Amino acid sequence: MTEQATSFLSDRITSLAESQTIAMAKKARELAAQGYDVINLSFGEPDFQTPQYIKDAAKKALDDGFTFYTPVAGYLDLRQEIVNKLKRDNNLDYKPENIVVSTGAKQSIANVVMSLVNPGDEVIIFSPYWVSYEEVVKLAEGVPVQVKGTIDNDFVITPQQLEDAITSNTKLVMYSSPCNPTGSVFSKEELEAFANILAKHPQIFVMADEIYEYINFTGQHASMAQFDFIKDRVITVNGFSKGYAMTGWRVGYIAANKEIADACDKMQSQITSGTCSIAQKAAVAALKGGRGSAEEMSAAYLRRRDLVLGLMKEIPGIRTYVPQGAFYIFPEISSYFGKSYNGQVINNSNDLSMFILNDAYVAVVSGDAFGADECVRFSFAAADDKLVEAMRRLKESLAKLV
Repeated sequence: MTEQATSFLSDRITSLAESQTIAMAKKARELAAQGYDVINLSFGEPDFQTPQYIKDAAKKALDDGFTFYTPVAGYLDLRQEIVNKLKRDNNLDYKPENIVVSTGAKQSIANVVMSLVNPGDEVIIFSPYWVSYEEVVKLAEGVPVQVKGTIDNDFVITPQQLEDAITSNTKLVMYSSPCNPTGSVFSKEELEAFANILAKHPQIFVMADEIYEYINFTGQHASMAQFDFIKDRVITVNGFSKGYAMTGWRVGYIAANKEIADACDKMQSQITSGTCSIAQKAAVAALKGGRGSAEEMSAAYLRRRDLVLGLMKEIPGIRTYVPQGAFYIFPEISSYFGKSYNGQVINNSNDLSMFILNDAYVAVVSGDAFGADECVRFSFAAADDKLVEAMRRLKESLAKLV
């Protein structure tokens, strides 16, 4: 369509950026459909199957007749299992009334932002950040404020940076730990330092995205909500997609004070209503089944991380660090900016990502999607032989740039 023909679309949608992780995955699929052997390291998805006991629970839910609308906030038994999980794994005390189950953690995040942020409110986003944070804030007519960590500090921001970013207009702070895209993990001490700063500003809330909680190589996970003096202002977001390899099931949730939980329930009631009944029953089984399958997957990711790091260190011009969680590495690649091959000049991370895709047939995501144009995100949620071949192709292709 021409620009004039699409002018009937709202400013809201025309100003909204497409998710670059999804966009790159789409391009990779298009090349693969043309017969190219594409290795897709762009998508944030476990390459493991959902554990069988979870699938069996979904089949049983069908046989038991769970095919009707569900409560907006989720089945009571699922919310109770989430309460049990939060106590067991995080030492957090909640009641089912504090839990809202949504169609994926992405909807949970959107519910939170839409329920809290007014036009003009500033939202501090720890950067690098997951691609949708900034766009959801813009959709709510808030003002994103990036506070950026660097590779020299494993992309972790400092308490002073947070304090310097706060103004009288700050309404919300958003971060993930373990972080997508960097794999950085905040320690209890680091989170306590942030909490002490935020305690001085009672108008500020915190959205803590813990979706990668079970993929943590440090041996311990810390939640901001563990600090009682700020707990009522912390909204913890989590879900089942990463730890239980349930990306297609679309089940996420929040734990928050009742007023915020009720607001998110109200928001969701007008958008999607309750999450899929069968997926919820599968999620109940996942939590009852414990963390065994998640720990097996995490051990595989740790081995793959070390494999990729070792191979990547052999490639000139790539600066690496050691991610402590999730299944990504976010190396600095700016040394290739200004170089070219066959007339194609690399000016930024998007240029480099497209060059890697078209020359090496390896799909990665440009760093500008995450607020760090000097980097590129690689997922190591892939089989070992695929990772080895991808690094071989990457080294060969980057060597062409002069």
